[in-house]
Amino acid sequence: MKILGMGNALTDVLATLQSDTIIQEAGLLKGGMKLIDIERLEKLKQLFSTIHTSRACGGSAANAITGLTHLGIDTGFIGKVGRDDLGRFYEQDLLDNGIESHLQKGDASSGCAMTFISPDGERTFGTYLGAAADLSATDLSAEMFSGYDLLHIEGYLVQDPALIRKAVQLAQSQGLKISLDMASYNVIKQQPEFSRELVTGYADIVFANEEEALAYTGQPPRQAVEEIARQCDIAVVKCGKEGSFIQQGDTCLHIGALPVQCIDSTGAGDLYAAGFLYGLATGCSLEQAGRIGTLLAGNVIEVIGPRMEQARWDKIKLKVRELLGA
Repeated sequence: MKILGMGNALTDVLATLQSDTIIQEAGLLKGGMKLIDIERLEKLKQLFSTIHTSRACGGSAANAITGLTHLGIDTGFIGKVGRDDLGRFYEQDLLDNGIESHLQKGDASSGCAMTFISPDGERTFGTYLGAAADLSATDLSAEMFSGYDLLHIEGYLVQDPALIRKAVQLAQSQGLKISLDMASYNVIKQQPEFSRELVTGYADIVFANEEEALAYTGQPPRQAVEEIARQCDIAVVKCGKEGSFIQQGDTCLHIGALPVQCIDSTGAGDLYAAGFLYGLATGCSLEQAGRIGTLLAGNVIEVIGPRMEQARWDKIKLKVRELLGA
């Protein structure tokens, strides 16, 4: 199976905090994502100037696609960047990871996510979309989707219904299945009707964390996964240290989380999706797919940021083979 991702092309600027005070100073809600303008971005950069930071190419869908590539799946990515240093950094990162680039170029500055990592590992985002938000329906063509089997999209894109409708319609016309990661509970609250249209009308596979599932259904995880599964083929609700619920038809599974120390939860849901989609792509059972997703999520929360070193990936792949009995 060949998998295409589409999402906001954002470079993550990561800061590890000693306390959550700076999040309050920044006017952000812990654990949430808030879109910011260029003026607010400059203020956050000033706050970050007193803290050690690192950067990595990110965005929910891109994180998942990178994980899939490390597991050996052929992948591609659609997004938009500026004609600047961050844009060149982002495109080179895709190429370095063996991802087929369908990046579009815009005149705005490339997007970035100022990421606050709390002492408990929770992450809070102040996101400047920049050029990423300029990806539009007119940028898409049928050729971008040709040769792929599945399109994985992030829920942040629901803020542009015309873009996401054209993407899923082009994908379906080429025979692709649709995987949706809901991405953020506040986005669902802002676009409840379109979120429901996307799930019920297009999605085959839906990923949500417990906050997103609650925002979408008004139900706790076990009931939420059942409700979402009535609207698509496979529903997954991720519950952090409580594991995850997976449902397809009348079959519901609970997969326990790994007993690991959470350093930074950035990318945990994205890497879970990567592992789960890898499982489906290689013919695994739902339980095996869930355990592979759990394995990837449990590893990425032990490092800062959404990327892991090759040595860790090598150990992950050995563990995957053990899970599959290979």
